Amino acid sequence: MTAAQAKPFEIPKQQVWEAYRRVASNKGAPGVDKQTLELFEADLRNNLYKIWNRMSSGTYFPPPVRAVEIPKPHGAGVRVLGVPTVADRVAQTVVAMHLEERAEPRFHPDSYGYRPRRSALDAVGVCRQRCWKYDWAIDLDVEKFFDTVPWDLVVKAVEAVCDTRWVLLYVKRWLAAPLQRPDGNLVERDRGTPQGSAVSPILANLFMHFAFDVWMAREFPGCPFERYADDGVVHCRTKRQAEDVLAAIGGRMEQVGLRLHPDKTRIVYCKDGKRRGNHEHTGFTFLGFSFRVRKARSGNGRYFSSFLPAMSDAAMKTKSAELRAMRIHRCTTWPLDDLARWLNPIVAGWMTYYGRFYRSAMSPLLQRLNSYLRRWAGKKYRKLAGHKRFMRWWTGLIDRQPRLFAQWRWVRSFDLR
Repeated sequence: MTAAQAKPFEIPKQQVWEAYRRVASNKGAPGVDKQTLELFEADLRNNLYKIWNRMSSGTYFPPPVRAVEIPKPHGAGVRVLGVPTVADRVAQTVVAMHLEERAEPRFHPDSYGYRPRRSALDAVGVCRQRCWKYDWAIDLDVEKFFDTVPWDLVVKAVEAVCDTRWVLLYVKRWLAAPLQRPDGNLVERDRGTPQGSAVSPILANLFMHFAFDVWMAREFPGCPFERYADDGVVHCRTKRQAEDVLAAIGGRMEQVGLRLHPDKTRIVYCKDGKRRGNHEHTGFTFLGFSFRVRKARSGNGRYFSSFLPAMSDAAMKTKSAELRAMRIHRCTTWPLDDLARWLNPIVAGWMTYYGRFYRSAMSPLLQRLNSYLRRWAGKKYRKLAGHKRFMRWWTGLIDRQPRLFAQWRWVRSFDLR
């Protein structure tokens, strides 16, 4: 390669190709340029070459990020996502892959968010076990983390694990990329990293690794924790210890430019059949699961009270709203098999996640789904409007095809309200 052809940065073309494959597998919505993944792939070779050429030359400048409001996954309210263009997602993934390779071995074992071979369910499972061993827990919530995280400390965290010049260059450019509102107005930012971008998860994890994980391991080695992005739970032996640890964490967050949410952060007593004391808070919600005292059954069939996670009320409300929005009972032009093919992947996903722990808490949601199917049958087949005829049809269908609908593995009854 001649000097005229040399690039300032050595970025393998194969790395850009692998980044595209990851972006393609995740699909996703178009960004501000309205270019879909299909349109990007129509001229794939040329589009990938442009990304590689500009990144290798140091001339890649990210476009604005499209702001989109979406419902929170496990509860009420909305959050603002930043949706980059397809090309920008590929470029961000190139950097994210490079950073992950260097940062992953350093991460704390109790950091679960956006990491390979780790999941939210892993965090919930470990939290459940520790709540049995520790009487007190601190339910942590960092207020507006993705909106307020300081850029200088994010860059400092990146520099601690990576000295690659092009990675640092593009991280700084992505942090400063403006947000484009639905009305077209651009919002310039001076802090934060938008949720939804391909590089934000690794940046958030790097920041919290140094701001929280390493600090906790050094200052409070006897207080284990589970952290998923900006949500976390810390376990303590006594109420006094929990108060001291919470005060110290609050000070630490202020030191790194963040703030604990005053209403969502609290000290919780893990009350159960053996721990019968009183406290203002005896339960908390973590990653869509509500932890509180519940009836449990031992191996010999005896019932007792234990501190357990189950699908939270907020998550139940959110998924119930999603069910209503599907308007299942109005899909009367669809054959039954098509209805099942549409619903099953969605419902199976809910069951896989929320049914991992105390799955009976999901019964009202699955009964509601069966009720929508009952309404669908009554509208599609007039003769099934009556209860007796419908029940004959329903029981016969279940006998013939017991796995037609995913929820029938657990629930075959209706919500009779």
